[in-house]
Amino acid sequence: MAMAFGLLLLLAFPQQGRAQRLAVKTNALYLAALTPDLGVEVITGERTSVALSVFGHYKPYGLDSKLLVIQPEFRYWFNGRPLTREYVGISAFAATYDMSLPTKGDVMPNIFRGDALAIGLSGGHVFNLGKRWNFELSAGTGILLFRQKQYFQGDNYEDYYVGELTKPNTWGFKIFPVKLAATFIYIIK
Repeated sequence: MAMAFGLLLLLAFPQQGRAQRLAVKTNALYLAALTPDLGVEVITGERTSVALSVFGHYKPYGLDSKLLVIQPEFRYWFNGRPLTREYVGISAFAATYDMSLPTKGDVMPNIFRGDALAIGLSGGHVFNLGKRWNFELSAGTGILLFRQKQYFQGDNYEDYYVGELTKPNTWGFKIFPVKLAATFIYIIK
């Protein structure tokens, strides 16, 4: 949320004497997975930018799955011109999810309901397609912290209640891809 607040401040109070550039973007890989995605990126210096994306889905391809993710990212551009060529970044995300996934050989699916936070390093390359259009390929990996309720569909769900709240029965961390994108970018100004 602090990153989103910082992004709003940059939009509201652009620095004097420097052209402020703003781009909107969408990840084609997420769209293929029926997970709508919308992001913005603001140039904050000669070699830096800040991006914020929001994506999620509700029952894509008929699967019992709900997902909502907010993903901020800070980027350092190697060539001295943001939104062009190579960059490295620090990417993070916060997610909430509710999914039913079948397991091999089991008739009843595993059910996962929880929250996750992640932070990691990312990198990518942006190709100029025209004056206002770019295409970006990027990836990143990092550490994912999660807390969830995990059970089988036939389990006695009441065992997970404490008073009126359900308690998580699984938590931990994993090495996880924090970013994978094939993004179309439109530069507004």
